[in-house]
Amino acid sequence: MKPGLHSGHSTEKEVTVTRDMLAIFDGQDVNDLYATSALVHNIEQVCHSLIHPILESHEQAVTSYIEISHLMLTVTGMKVRLKATAVEIRDNKIVCEIEAHNMRGKIAKGTVTQVIVEKPWLDKKVKEMSIINNLSSENSYSTQS
Repeated sequence: MKPGLHSGHSTEKEVTVTRDMLAIFDGQDVNDLYATSALVHNIEQVCHSLIHPILESHEQAVTSYIEISHLMLTVTGMKVRLKATAVEIRDNKIVCEIEAHNMRGKIAKGTVTQVIVEKPWLDKKVKEMSIINNLSSENSYSTQS
């Protein structure tokens, strides 16, 4: 990690809720509301944008823990402002406190922990998991025949 990120540093991102951010289950729109899954995706984006400038070229940030409370409804077309603030930096872990607001008030709060890992290590782990998945898929097909 490059120096420069300290506890208290923050960044913000604004998104407008679009149809592709709505809750959809089994291909059906559930309602015209900002889905929690889309909210979490946007939260990860803002946290990553806070950490990205301090990453070395051989490093990558991986989310290891998320605790989010989705507090208020947000409909299509509303703007959401997300803020990530570094609150703890130790070893290779960075904990960010997050908040999200729409025009009516706070819609989410929580924490996100990201771990800084070496890209070669992560690439190796991804390949290992792909091999395990492929072997597992082949075995499940052969046992079903």
